[in-house]
Amino acid sequence: MSTVKVSAGARVAGERPLLVGVGLSAIGIGMYVPFSLVFFHHVTGLSFTLVGLVMTVTGVAGLAFMPLAGAAVDRFGAKKVNLVLYGIRALGFALYPLAGSLPAFAAVALVTALADRSFAVVQQSLIGEVARGAARDRLQASLRALQNAGMGAGALLVSGVLAVWGTGGFTYTAWGNALAFALAGLLVSRVRPVRDTAATAATATATATATALATATAPALATAPAAGSAKRPPAGYRMVLRDRPFLGLTAANFLTALGYSALSVLFPLYLSTWLTAPDSLTGAAFTVNTALCAGVGVLVAGRVRRSGARRTRSAALGALLFAAAFVGQIVLGTLRPGQTGTLVALLAIVVVYTLGELVHSPSGGALSVSAAPEAVRGRYLATYQLSYSLASALAPSLFTALLAVDGRLPWAVLTVTALGAALALVRLERHLPAEAVYAEPPVPAAVAAAAPAPRPSAPAAV
Repeated sequence: MSTVKVSAGARVAGERPLLVGVGLSAIGIGMYVPFSLVFFHHVTGLSFTLVGLVMTVTGVAGLAFMPLAGAAVDRFGAKKVNLVLYGIRALGFALYPLAGSLPAFAAVALVTALADRSFAVVQQSLIGEVARGAARDRLQASLRALQNAGMGAGALLVSGVLAVWGTGGFTYTAWGNALAFALAGLLVSRVRPVRDTAATAATATATATATALATATAPALATAPAAGSAKRPPAGYRMVLRDRPFLGLTAANFLTALGYSALSVLFPLYLSTWLTAPDSLTGAAFTVNTALCAGVGVLVAGRVRRSGARRTRSAALGALLFAAAFVGQIVLGTLRPGQTGTLVALLAIVVVYTLGELVHSPSGGALSVSAAPEAVRGRYLATYQLSYSLASALAPSLFTALLAVDGRLPWAVLTVTALGAALALVRLERHLPAEAVYAEPPVPAAVAAAAPAPRPSAPAAV
């Protein structure tokens, strides 16, 4: 079947300010995430126990807020909600040094956690607002590369601040975060949402064809019920819950998201307990992962995009690379070579794992954004983002329980989940919208040929 491809990779209006803003906010995140407990302990003066308890409680509360953030996006638009969240984060970090008491810290942490947890949902929705087709994949890859580079730069920056000012530098870091989020918000305000012209054209074509066919078969439809008597389609989260292909996509992403948690949660424990390797290897692995994500992430995603691969299949390939890395860990944990052999094998495994991340992330992100109907995109992506949040919440207890039985067991479970995700993505392919599966949706030529020819008195359609 011959096809005509619609190019949709045009440059996004305000793309550069958006990327710079995300990079700045990533620097702010990198300044406190690696040291979160120590960071808030020194900023507020509270004990580690209280800080940890508040962070846990507010983090769980943030999960409950995500569906509301999705609804807000659908009502007010992703750009407006994105700017509000940047403002809340900026205000929160500006207030942290002043929140010395437990109630004050809990209040500021709660408001900030609500914004932090919802930000990924709104960010994905914003990509859907400002980019179409292949531009979504490219923007996803660019944002991920900048986020990794920014977080690495933030971690280095705070190390320098602490070296100069000691632990008192955490206060300056908090205010630096506030400034970074405020500047990011100002930059993102220059982004301009665009109308989904491709979808509109496709809808118009489908409507014209349907109208012509209905005219040709009017006698058969004479007894059909009036349009006003038809049931109204479900709205809001009812619509999401009835969309079985999208729920399947979310479930498949949950299986992959467990693998995303492996590097930060399972890897350090596996090194120290099962392999009895030095902890410095953890730092080396994170450095390799971050450097590859920041350095070649855009190149890898561009190669995948130019290959014309379906998003479902490139995301499945990323899951398969995850599975290969996890099998490598099982082999390594069985053979247990010497220190040099372990170092070389671990770095090779981390490279394969990172390639899986670089292949899966842009395609998976663009797939979820494009599979969500524009009118309720916020609610759809809030549901999708829960797969990441639930995987992050489940990973520590799951991995530690499996590791207590056998150090290779969690990697075996992750191998099965990654393979299951790849299979699910391929099987879902035919049930998802074409504009979600393809970065540049093919338009079958047979569809145009099947449409009735215009009447001689009417001008030819362009």
